[in-house]
Amino acid sequence: QVLRHSPAVPLIVTHFLLLRTLHLDSCSVNVHIHELRKHYSTIRLSAISGDSEIAVKLLDKSAMRNVQEGQRCCFMRLLLRFYVERVFGNYALSQPQDQRSSSALANAFVTIRRDIHKCHCHCGEETQRTIDSLHAEFIKLQINQAAQKAVGELDTVLDWLEGFGPKTH
Repeated sequence: QVLRHSPAVPLIVTHFLLLRTLHLDSCSVNVHIHELRKHYSTIRLSAISGDSEIAVKLLDKSAMRNVQEGQRCCFMRLLLRFYVERVFGNYALSQPQDQRSSSALANAFVTIRRDIHKCHCHCGEETQRTIDSLHAEFIKLQINQAAQKAVGELDTVLDWLEGFGPKTH
């Protein structure tokens, strides 16, 4: 007897294999890293090529790697707030076809932010200083340039997110 599979079965299995549960201290949130990467890859070149302030760095990879145990939830919550409230609304798209991917990224960040708000994250002084530094660099630039740079640096955020938790089912 030949087993027949619904075409949706591999899609459902793939969907769940690409879902990651990020363990951020006492908080766990589900994130579709693959979807975030897919949407970001669509706008990445445009975001990077439009960045005229190459001497300025908003996100310091070492600072993100050094977020202390017990502060990851807070850092993520504050970082999501930054992107949702300051970046995506000010990101001017150079290509109209990028609108869908940019909106999908923004919506995903809103969803993750909503989920992480259910957690009780404690914010320490060092974490707040790191986020304050990000804001300080952001406001040094013209708002559209700053948003362009922040979107161009999303690789750093996605790399950081991929460092948490195993793939789940």
